[in-house]
Amino acid sequence: MDPTTDNAGYAGHSGDASSARASLEALRTEIAKAVVGQDPAVTGLVVALLCRGHVLLEGVPGVAKTLLVRALASALELDTKRVQFTPDLMPSDITGSLVYDARTAEFSFQPGPVFTNLLLADEINRTPPKTQSSLLEAMEERQVTVDGTPRPLPEPFLVAATQNPVEYEGTYPLPEAQLDRFLLKLTIPLPTRQDEIDVLTRHADGFNPRDLRAAGVRPVAGPADLEAARAAVAKTAVSPEITGYVVDICRATRESPSLSLGVSPRGATALLATARAWAWLTGRDYVIPDDVKALALPTLRHRVQLRPEAEMEGVTADSVINAILAHVPVPR
Repeated sequence: MDPTTDNAGYAGHSGDASSARASLEALRTEIAKAVVGQDPAVTGLVVALLCRGHVLLEGVPGVAKTLLVRALASALELDTKRVQFTPDLMPSDITGSLVYDARTAEFSFQPGPVFTNLLLADEINRTPPKTQSSLLEAMEERQVTVDGTPRPLPEPFLVAATQNPVEYEGTYPLPEAQLDRFLLKLTIPLPTRQDEIDVLTRHADGFNPRDLRAAGVRPVAGPADLEAARAAVAKTAVSPEITGYVVDICRATRESPSLSLGVSPRGATALLATARAWAWLTGRDYVIPDDVKALALPTLRHRVQLRPEAEMEGVTADSVINAILAHVPVPR
């Protein structure tokens, strides 16, 4: 399917916000046909789409990170491409390049895999910084510049990058500037015992992760729903007290003795945006403190940096943020 065209085969809605919310809620049920027990990650990906942001997925190999993104694309009927990041990957392998056509004696642009709706950047920390940075313009500006010509990317556009938290040899950790470009960092945990039993039972019954249509995954939402939802999220009310609460949380990270780097103003803006999206998804047209708390960990955990001595004592970014949430006064 051409990502620049309307999603053929999906009837869509008339742009009504309540219908859009119902369609996006149905995503969870649809994706569950292929992926077991990853509701928080599904919700995080939907929040990122509503906020026009990008997601970093962290988890050990084999916890269905790739399958999750493919199932989301299938349930939204969006175009998706996967790039396996390796040490020898070049920037042009992602963005595309000019190719000489001998018949016309001219150069023509050959689009790279970044020209899609959902780009799965698999093991992004396995490629050198030069190639990692080739995604920066795409993520921030939603365009790619090749030979001085800017080329817009399809809409919607989301980068879902994965990284392995246990294997560091031969990897290139993402610099803080690039981590800050990701709206959310979602941790994909190992399944519970019952979820793992369900996974094995499905495979024993013939489930093929490479054939999502056979698994029953059908499109339940589309770009029109996302547009209607984004418009509704933009109208979600934020009181001055909530704005102050978000700022107080982020400022507290800059003063924490366990952190050498706190959350930037861009991080505060991101937390407000994700809280608004979550509030709308849960059926409200205004933000409450619980919305901010619900999205604080995935929105902020990758924007802070632990001091080496704190890390040696077993302190984690999540534990620092949780402690801050427990101490910052909640507006009434």
